Amino acid sequence: MDTRDEQRLREAAHMLSRSTRVAVLTGAGISAESGVPTFRGEGGFWRGRSAMELATPEAFRRDPEGVWEFYRFRIAGLEDVRPNDGHRALAELEGRCDRFWLITQNVDGLHRAAGSRNVIELHGTLASAQCQACSYRCPSDALPGQPVPICPTCGDRLRPAVVWFGESLPGQALAEAEEAIEDCELMLVVGTSGVVQPASSFARWARSRGARVVEVNLESTPISDVADVSLFGPAGVILPRLIEMTA
Repeated sequence: MDTRDEQRLREAAHMLSRSTRVAVLTGAGISAESGVPTFRGEGGFWRGRSAMELATPEAFRRDPEGVWEFYRFRIAGLEDVRPNDGHRALAELEGRCDRFWLITQNVDGLHRAAGSRNVIELHGTLASAQCQACSYRCPSDALPGQPVPICPTCGDRLRPAVVWFGESLPGQALAEAEEAIEDCELMLVVGTSGVVQPASSFARWARSRGARVVEVNLESTPISDVADVSLFGPAGVILPRLIEMTA
């Protein structure tokens, strides 16, 4: 880091050390550092099909077997993926705060694997499947072997327990995220593009409530316009240094 980067890092550490109620918002960037594909933008294809087109209710109605094949591929791809130093730094930060919320747009479970406890999974999780008709839910590693798993309770189709494009966020997760934004003194935004609603508005909302905002991203994003400090670089490098400086 150059002198200016170090100054920004010290400034962010000073803000964080003075905050006892911290909310964190994470996006695909932090998991990409562990090798999790983002399936966004250029190269976001799976077997010649747009991954974003597969992640819709319409795709599941039209081709449930193809959608499940894609999600089984994603679930299997996480078996050898481990949390990185950025995930672990956030787990350490949680233990230092009176109140701490980790709001994530990621579905890979790496924050929980790193030891984070109060995780709000805005977009659901690949670790579970749920019935599309009733309240049945099961771990993904306990799925029936059919190409399209069937609910043992009601006989309808099971689907990945994730939020697809065009669907509303889970009410409980959204309510918990709103509580975090209302109550936090500082919001730390990590590895998110700042373009997917409603998460893209969280930093601006927190700032309007009087919270400080610190951004950690590889490059400038729309969140940079509202951040008190923006730190540019890998989360796995910056976050451990930031947490170490607040000790």
